[in-house]
Amino acid sequence: MEFQHIHALAAESAGADPVAHFLLALAVIVVVCNLLAWVFRKLGQPPVVGEIVGGLLLGPTVLAQLWPAGSAWLLTPSVVGTLSVVAQLGLVTFMFLLGSELRFGAAGADRKIVTAVVAGSIGLPFAGGMLLALAGRPMIAGEAGDGFAYLVVFGLAVSITALPVLARILVDARMDTTRVGRVALACAAVGDGAAWMVLTVVLAVSGLAASGSAVVTVGLVGVLVLVTALVVRPALAWLVERAGGGPLLLPMLVAGAVSYAAVTQLIGLHAAVGAFLFGAVIPRDDTIMLKVRQQLHGFAEVVLLPLFFASVGLSTAVTAVGGSLANWLLLIAVVVVATATKFVGAGGAAYLAGMPVRESLQIGALMNCRGVTELIVATICLQYGVVNTLGFTVLVLMALCTTAVTGPLLKLFTSAGREVVLQRR
Repeated sequence: MEFQHIHALAAESAGADPVAHFLLALAVIVVVCNLLAWVFRKLGQPPVVGEIVGGLLLGPTVLAQLWPAGSAWLLTPSVVGTLSVVAQLGLVTFMFLLGSELRFGAAGADRKIVTAVVAGSIGLPFAGGMLLALAGRPMIAGEAGDGFAYLVVFGLAVSITALPVLARILVDARMDTTRVGRVALACAAVGDGAAWMVLTVVLAVSGLAASGSAVVTVGLVGVLVLVTALVVRPALAWLVERAGGGPLLLPMLVAGAVSYAAVTQLIGLHAAVGAFLFGAVIPRDDTIMLKVRQQLHGFAEVVLLPLFFASVGLSTAVTAVGGSLANWLLLIAVVVVATATKFVGAGGAAYLAGMPVRESLQIGALMNCRGVTELIVATICLQYGVVNTLGFTVLVLMALCTTAVTGPLLKLFTSAGREVVLQRR
């Protein structure tokens, strides 16, 4: 009877004005995600942790369990479908901003350390992720999880670092201008760029995302990259120089990012790849572009990204782990391996490359945050059948846990280092 009542409520709400219903759901999502972002910021956590939690609260993990009727009324299938489509705009905007903020040469004289840290922070977690994927294949693999691409993509999901979240943590800790901050940002930029390139190649070669021949997809990707490097990049430099701070620059850049997202989606790759590629080739170190990013960033953070988090939350059910001891052990193993391999790989590489112990520990802690970038990779894995619902849930919870411990670990190693300095004095 309860389920019949819920379905009746959903059917009744479906007959209401669909625009009003969607706007109401949008208002709830924006308020919940931003409120929790504020709460977690006050607790010393990156806002993205609160936003992810907000998405989980609105999904089947909490709201549908505590108030099934309210969840069915607020989030009808039509509303969820519209949210999923609009959330793609938030994802495209975020990836465009991520690509535009990459700074590969930010570390300057510490390039040797950056190279070592990138290798360690990607290599060791990647190997650990592949081993976990191999061991957990019967439980977390999706329909397309029977090939080598499944192992590679899961390894990338474990090894990635969230550049925007890392930058926010460094600014809050007033470490963005320090040597550790510069090295960490450069490592995250290089690592994220490399990870997305590998993901693009894997999706193209494996045919996971391609509607036709994998060879055709690889060829189209190659053409797109060449056109981007030889035509689009100089054209963007000319556009920024000529447009100045004019009102048409931002709309043209947004249109370019969305168009690139559409092209890669049609090719057979994910729309996020195209938006990232377009953002990566816009001019750097330009006050005009800084202003453009700031204008776009506010709306993306307040409205568009919460929609993406909500769509992730609606696809994530902690109950998918269930009462199975094996599922919980796998979740714990993924969180522990992801944290340990990132910390050891990044921090150990920094120490071997010549950084002091305290700074190496800080690098290990910072490179462990995964944030929104991990959610994007997890979404791609679910969309293309690389992982099932359990695998997606494991990756989302891993992103939440590793991001949450980054700040406390950084404070621990920073305060410990200060105590050692005071004792020596």
